Amino acid sequence: MTLIVTVIVVALVFEYINGFHDTANSIATVVSTKVLTPRQAVALAACTNLFGALLGTAVAKTITSGLVDSGVVSITSSIIVCALMGAIVWDLITWWHGLPSSSSHALIGGLCGAALAAAHNRWSVIIWAQPSAVHWYLGKGLLWKVIVPMFFSPLLGFVFGFVLMALLYITLRNKRPSKVNAFFGVAQMFSAASMGVMHGTNDAQKTMGIIALALLSATKSGTFDHLPAWLDFLRSAVPPPGKDLEIAAWIKVLCALTMASGTAVGGWRIIKTLGHKMVKLHPINGFAAETSSATVIGLASLLGIPVSTTHNISAAIMGVGCAKRFSAIKWTVVERMVWAWVFTIPVTGAMGYGFVRLAQVCGWIS
Repeated sequence: MTLIVTVIVVALVFEYINGFHDTANSIATVVSTKVLTPRQAVALAACTNLFGALLGTAVAKTITSGLVDSGVVSITSSIIVCALMGAIVWDLITWWHGLPSSSSHALIGGLCGAALAAAHNRWSVIIWAQPSAVHWYLGKGLLWKVIVPMFFSPLLGFVFGFVLMALLYITLRNKRPSKVNAFFGVAQMFSAASMGVMHGTNDAQKTMGIIALALLSATKSGTFDHLPAWLDFLRSAVPPPGKDLEIAAWIKVLCALTMASGTAVGGWRIIKTLGHKMVKLHPINGFAAETSSATVIGLASLLGIPVSTTHNISAAIMGVGCAKRFSAIKWTVVERMVWAWVFTIPVTGAMGYGFVRLAQVCGWIS
């Protein structure tokens, strides 16, 4: 029982870090354009993330059942803790250096690495690809749920940002800059709010999935067989055999509030990278980037695809900047960001693997 509580606490720590790490991405543009102060932007993001986190559970279900084969290895609470530790360490490292990396991919990498170590290097534990006969996005495994979206969603964000910004330039080319800035200063508050909601629908659900996975493994192992009556809410969070996993209302609320509180701390290091160092933004640019990114993330959430908010908003900002001219982008900053993206899954996978091996040496995991 102590281990289950530990999983929930560590998962909430990860969610808290996600709040000030990844959520900084969603408010970077509205802060850099000076439409909102950092304090106002953080308050807006906290509220909208809270609302978004309560909408749907498709992404959470992907995390619980679409990446690791439970028939090959039992995903115990100890393994989940090791996976989360790998993601947390990487998130803190990249946050310290102001690099907008993906908490989503950090969690996925940590989970896969931990499962591989627990399976004693049997690579079959990782679901690489299970295509769907209906639609590709219904397939399971790293290929369809992680790798393809990892490249496809930022590309969409870049294209959407570029096209929308180009259309706005053409449509408003004869308008006075002062009027354009005034209008989009107001419009950007709505686009920033939509970005916050979409971030909540995708990122908060990943921790919901991890907690649900821990409760499911505890139920299967018999941990909850003799629970006192006041802890029945833990047992009731897991559906009866044969039914699809549903996320209990208390898990949704707990994760949503934790992310919102983390957002309230802010993430100025990452805001400076996205909103100041990469390209100079005006309210119209921020509106285009946020609208484009929110659209891509919203579509992914509906399809249950765990995409990276970081990748999407960064790519959308690049697309918006390139619509003006390619030299407007500081490509050296982009290069540092891309390297962080590339290394996230391998590094967190190695960390998750290492934490499990350490736990095995210490006798905590068999």
